Amino acid sequence: MKTIKYAVAAIALSTLSFGAFAAQAISPAQAQNMNKVGVVSADGATTLDGLEAQLAEKAAAAGATGYSITSANSNNKMSGTAVIYK
Repeated sequence: MKTIKYAVAAIALSTLSFGAFAAQAISPAQAQNMNKVGVVSADGATTLDGLEAQLAEKAAAAGATGYSITSANSNNKMSGTAVIYK
Protein backbone atom coordinates (compact mmCIF):
# COMPACT_ATOMS: atom_id res chain seq x y z
CA MET A 1 0.00 0.00 0.00
CA LYS A 2 2.90 2.38 0.76
CA THR A 3 4.32 1.69 -2.68
CA ILE A 4 1.11 2.86 -4.33
CA LYS A 5 1.08 6.05 -2.24
CA TYR A 6 4.68 6.80 -3.18
CA ALA A 7 4.01 6.09 -6.86
CA VAL A 8 0.99 8.42 -6.92
CA ALA A 9 2.96 11.13 -5.12
CA ALA A 10 5.86 10.80 -7.58
CA ILE A 11 3.54 11.04 -10.58
CA ALA A 12 1.80 14.10 -9.13
CA LEU A 13 5.10 15.87 -8.43
CA SER A 14 6.54 15.09 -11.86
CA THR A 15 3.39 16.39 -13.54
CA LEU A 16 3.56 19.62 -11.56
CA SER A 17 7.24 20.15 -12.23
CA PHE A 18 6.82 19.47 -15.96
CA GLY A 19 4.06 22.08 -16.15
CA ALA A 20 6.26 24.63 -14.43
CA PHE A 21 8.98 24.33 -17.08
CA ALA A 22 6.84 23.95 -20.21
CA ALA A 23 7.26 26.62 -22.88
CA GLN A 24 4.08 28.46 -23.81
CA ALA A 25 2.99 29.78 -27.21
CA ILE A 26 3.19 33.58 -27.15
CA SER A 27 1.80 36.38 -29.31
CA PRO A 28 3.98 38.87 -31.21
CA ALA A 29 3.04 41.54 -28.65
CA GLN A 30 4.24 39.31 -25.79
CA ALA A 31 7.45 38.50 -27.70
CA GLN A 32 8.39 42.21 -27.74
CA ASN A 33 8.82 42.07 -23.96
CA MET A 34 11.01 38.95 -24.01
CA ASN A 35 14.56 38.09 -25.11
CA LYS A 36 15.01 35.97 -28.23
CA VAL A 37 17.33 33.07 -27.36
CA GLY A 38 17.27 30.99 -30.52
CA VAL A 39 15.28 28.97 -33.03
CA VAL A 40 14.03 25.38 -32.95
CA SER A 41 12.75 23.20 -35.77
CA ALA A 42 10.79 19.99 -35.97
CA ASP A 43 9.63 17.63 -38.68
CA GLY A 44 7.80 14.36 -39.20
CA ALA A 45 4.52 15.39 -37.51
CA THR A 46 1.31 14.14 -39.07
CA THR A 47 -0.89 17.01 -37.81
CA LEU A 48 -0.48 20.69 -37.06
CA ASP A 49 -1.17 19.99 -33.37
CA GLY A 50 1.56 17.36 -33.41
CA LEU A 51 3.99 19.82 -34.96
CA GLU A 52 3.16 22.45 -32.33
CA ALA A 53 3.69 19.88 -29.57
CA GLN A 54 7.11 18.95 -30.98
CA LEU A 55 8.14 22.61 -31.21
CA ALA A 56 6.93 23.28 -27.66
CA GLU A 57 8.88 20.29 -26.36
CA LYS A 58 12.08 21.40 -28.11
CA ALA A 59 11.62 24.97 -26.84
CA ALA A 60 11.23 23.73 -23.26
CA ALA A 61 14.26 21.46 -23.65
CA ALA A 62 16.27 24.50 -24.77
CA GLY A 63 15.25 26.33 -21.58
CA ALA A 64 12.80 28.73 -23.24
CA THR A 65 9.70 30.01 -21.48
CA GLY A 66 7.91 30.96 -24.69
CA TYR A 67 7.92 30.29 -28.42
CA SER A 68 6.39 31.75 -31.54
CA ILE A 69 5.89 29.54 -34.61
CA THR A 70 7.34 31.23 -37.67
CA SER A 71 6.74 28.59 -40.35
CA ALA A 72 4.86 25.38 -41.00
CA ASN A 73 5.06 23.27 -44.16
CA SER A 74 3.41 20.09 -45.31
CA ASN A 75 4.75 17.63 -47.84
CA ASN A 76 3.15 14.41 -46.57
CA LYS A 77 4.65 15.17 -43.13
CA MET A 78 4.55 18.48 -41.25
CA SER A 79 7.68 20.51 -40.55
CA GLY A 80 8.18 23.94 -39.06
CA THR A 81 10.27 26.38 -37.06
CA ALA A 82 9.73 28.56 -34.02
CA VAL A 83 11.63 31.42 -32.41
CA ILE A 84 12.18 30.77 -28.70
CA TYR A 85 12.20 33.38 -25.92
CA LYS A 86 13.09 33.78 -22.25
